[in-house]
Amino acid sequence: MNRILLSAYIVTIVLLCSACGGGSKTSSVTAGGDTLKLRYAENLRIVNYPEYTVAEVRNPWDTLKTLHTYILTDKTKPVPESVPEGTVVRVPLERTLVYSVVHGSLLNELGALDNIRGVCNSEYFKLPEVQERCREGIITDCGNSMSPDIERIIELNPDGILLSPFENNGGYGRVGKLNIPIIECADYMETSPLGRAEWMRFYGMLTGKEAKADSLFTAVEREYLNVKRRAAQAQKHPTVLSDLRYGSAWYIAGGNSTTGKLYADAGANYIFADLQNSGSIPLAFEAVFDKGGDADYWFIKYNQKTDKTYRELKQDYAPYARFKAFKERRIYGCNTGRIPYYEESPFHPEELLKDIVKILHPDLLEGYEPKYFSNLAAD
Repeated sequence: MNRILLSAYIVTIVLLCSACGGGSKTSSVTAGGDTLKLRYAENLRIVNYPEYTVAEVRNPWDTLKTLHTYILTDKTKPVPESVPEGTVVRVPLERTLVYSVVHGSLLNELGALDNIRGVCNSEYFKLPEVQERCREGIITDCGNSMSPDIERIIELNPDGILLSPFENNGGYGRVGKLNIPIIECADYMETSPLGRAEWMRFYGMLTGKEAKADSLFTAVEREYLNVKRRAAQAQKHPTVLSDLRYGSAWYIAGGNSTTGKLYADAGANYIFADLQNSGSIPLAFEAVFDKGGDADYWFIKYNQKTDKTYRELKQDYAPYARFKAFKERRIYGCNTGRIPYYEESPFHPEELLKDIVKILHPDLLEGYEPKYFSNLAAD
């Protein structure tokens, strides 16, 4: 059978399977559900019913609307005859396509590595286990997440696709027409670090690792709140600036973003705390300098083979040297090319909080060595 016929055959199978369990079904919402108490997540609501679970994702960009509703049903049983309107997802997912290393790393930690059967942007999946499985063909490389390889996705025949939605993205192109459940992972738009981390409970439900996810989140929450209490003892609250100019714009995290809340919980005065957005917005360099030129500390992330230095930062863009944090050598960088920042910190904000607290208030965490950030070398 040639590749064209094979692809056509798989498309047919995918569509038939989706019609039976992966698409949307409609009926009135069942009364008497048991709402799962989420302490921090604002964009996620989960209600358990006897025969299924409803997971509702709020639209982070228009909070009066719903971004997506998922109906989770046990794949070992027939789909209930009457379910609410939404995308039916047969759980646990066993052949998942994961677009981002953020979620791939979490599934690995939850013990759900076997559930990952495809990835996008495989070069960013630095987990040895994932790289080995890609080489062995156990995990399929489906290309770039912005333009995935449709034929490979069809051949993979995943039972779910985990990806991060963006504002006004206009849909998911051909991928969105395959009738494969697309799980819109809007966790990154949460308004607090623990809010984002709490989404792991939803991902645990999707992959059959609910108990493990609940236990992990409890541990993360406990440690985060413990460090936050220590930071509250700080006598000084230094001002903080974040990230670097990218192209012609500087993407600034808002005060209601996980980054903004993290700095607040670390006992810092975030320069852009007054911005109400929970995501990032582009600003001109001049606007950032006007407000952040005198910030006491500056935290940056970058990806390169060697660690960035002050000299190199100035070579990248000379006006950086005008910042107070540059002049006083208080720029702390994280080289994501060798440090697993994106793999770990989104669902382990307690570790990131420790780094920031240790740098800003060294006496509050005696004996702790920062895991992600370090002061740039002179040259």
